[in-house]
Amino acid sequence: MTTPPATPAKPAVTTKRPRFLPLKGKRYFERLIEFFLLCCGLLSIAITMAIATVVILGTVEFFLDPQVSIWYFCTGTEWSAGFSDPKYGILPLLTGTLMVALIAGAVAIPLGLTTAIYLSEYASARTRGLVKPTLELLAGIPTVVYGYFALTAITPFLEAFIPGLNTPTNQLSGGIVVGIMILPLVASMSEDAIRSVPRALREGSYALGANQFETSTRVVVPAALSGIIASFILALSRAIGETMAVSIACGGMAAFSLDPRQGIATMTTFIVRIAQGDVQHGSRDFNSLFAVAAVLFFMTLFMNIFAQWILGRYRQVYQ
Repeated sequence: MTTPPATPAKPAVTTKRPRFLPLKGKRYFERLIEFFLLCCGLLSIAITMAIATVVILGTVEFFLDPQVSIWYFCTGTEWSAGFSDPKYGILPLLTGTLMVALIAGAVAIPLGLTTAIYLSEYASARTRGLVKPTLELLAGIPTVVYGYFALTAITPFLEAFIPGLNTPTNQLSGGIVVGIMILPLVASMSEDAIRSVPRALREGSYALGANQFETSTRVVVPAALSGIIASFILALSRAIGETMAVSIACGGMAAFSLDPRQGIATMTTFIVRIAQGDVQHGSRDFNSLFAVAAVLFFMTLFMNIFAQWILGRYRQVYQ
């Protein structure tokens, strides 16, 4: 009688328990992380406050000069800082900045919104994965390249179709190239806002007999309107703060003109010219850049606050 072979004993399985910090040490570690994150947030606020302080102190020093009139600064139509018998009227610089921003918005807003609707509602996943990263590559091109592109390509093209445009630097060319620069911002943020609209709204619109175009324009876009408007405002604030491309494309001559065929100087253009020039530090002309920077600072601050208010006031939260 043969005995069956003995079954080998199963090896003992030892499970190693994960080693955690003691409860007391874990609390200290979490407090350390919380303190580090708080310091990062406070650092960004401190940097912003430091910039605002420097700008405001320089602005106060500029307006304390007896030869500077606050009234003429706000209402004057001539800016000739750096020349003999200088005058400090902000309207030419302010008008040039707003003209470039409006032209850029006229280019970027319709194109960006149309692109966002296509990517969100019509494009396939493969097409979206190809088009969106390609579009966002525009944001990585250096601004000086945009400026020379406007100078060597856009302006000659416009001269062939627009009579009276015979200068290499003009507002129209600068506004168009800045519109191309902010196009990815409008398209990307608007597309994110449109894609956040629930699928149920689209299906409900289709159930009522609407086609895809009517659903996109009458249901989806109004539902994402707060995010779309916020993208418009942030893009325009980006256009207002653009420097290098505008300096090359629009020139640096401060002129109070609403003719887009003429060259102008924006507020950022003037700041760069004074900061890099041979103006004596602490002089009236040097301090004038702080006054211009203060106007630019509060303009962009107001636009960002307004964009946040739009998001909070008209944002629709879906469950």
